[in-house]
Amino acid sequence: MKKLCGLVVCLLLAPALFAQEHYTEGPVWRVSLIHVKPTHMDEYLASLRKSSKPFFDEEKRQGMIVDYKLFLKETQNNSDDWNICIAIEYKDHAAMDGLAAKSEAVRDKILGGKAPAQELAEKRQEIRETVSSELLQEIFLK
Repeated sequence: MKKLCGLVVCLLLAPALFAQEHYTEGPVWRVSLIHVKPTHMDEYLASLRKSSKPFFDEEKRQGMIVDYKLFLKETQNNSDDWNICIAIEYKDHAAMDGLAAKSEAVRDKILGGKAPAQELAEKRQEIRETVSSELLQEIFLK
């Protein structure tokens, strides 16, 4: 029975062990691809500058995130394609433990509480759509 359990454990861990020989794990990224509706780009960027930038800067100052980046997509595959990418870098998966409570404290400090944050989210929903939001593990090849 012990041999069978050992074999099962080896079979389950083998893919991860083989993968680890090729790379080391880096930071974790939350990447959101946003489609801003036509004629609303200036409004959306102003909203990001006014509310999101101070929020991300405070999270970075407190060590909750490593960094953040915004990307403007210069090519469009279709009229509903994303045009803004927001990427937030975390040190690792463990850095995301308890993140919701910590983020609420930053939200309250920067935006003034849950109600103003909800109002901001509703306004943004009128001018943009989230195409996708992904959690990515950066890797470094050996």
